[in-house]
Amino acid sequence: MDKTVVVTGGSRGLGLGIAIKLVSAGYQVVTIARHESEHLKCAMRRGNPGPAGSLDFRPFDLERTADIPALIKQLRKEFGPIGGLVNNAGLGTSGILATMHDSRIERLVRLNTVSAIIMTKYAVRSMMATGGGRIVNVASITGFTGYSGLSVYGATKASIIGFTRSLAREVGPLGINVNAVAPGFLDTEMTGSLNTEQRDQIAHRSALHRLAEVDDVADAVEFLLSDKARNITGTVLTVDAGNTA
Repeated sequence: MDKTVVVTGGSRGLGLGIAIKLVSAGYQVVTIARHESEHLKCAMRRGNPGPAGSLDFRPFDLERTADIPALIKQLRKEFGPIGGLVNNAGLGTSGILATMHDSRIERLVRLNTVSAIIMTKYAVRSMMATGGGRIVNVASITGFTGYSGLSVYGATKASIIGFTRSLAREVGPLGINVNAVAPGFLDTEMTGSLNTEQRDQIAHRSALHRLAEVDDVADAVEFLLSDKARNITGTVLTVDAGNTA
């Protein structure tokens, strides 16, 4: 696999954790997000402790789906063939469906599902030209378990799981592996609204009686991008400390 990997939503939280992990493994990582966070700036200043990786940032609003083809073209021009794509960007907006504004529903679907599919479409074209590649989509356990107040979010993640499995069959003959990771509740900004009691309840429900961490998911993504996973495609790797066991 070519060593250039694009990570969307890579300026903070899980996306940044994945980007840092891949850099330490020697990948040339390009993160995409609307804004460059302070945490990302610090990571770029620290440099790479690993073999030969690098970390770059390109600002882009993934809701502007019509501009994604030009973005991919520019990334290929700057960094060469795209060997891997991690579709991590997404909104975790919660809300009861009956009272959620239509515009919020449309925004969730556009960013969590439509933009990921279009990003993949144009990244796949780059991979086809070089005879292979890896795609890892970040789903969620809510895509197959459900969660009250997350019906729209769960719908977007369920669609990503279906997309992953079908695309794996579509592009497998071209040497492209397509997988997903499904994190449970993680210690990130998206779970910052939970109080201690709620977090303890979630941890207690899991088989390991703890929450999974960002590094756990990042390790799973690194594995799926590596040659060790060359015969793994069309699967969903759940990382939730046994919450769904």
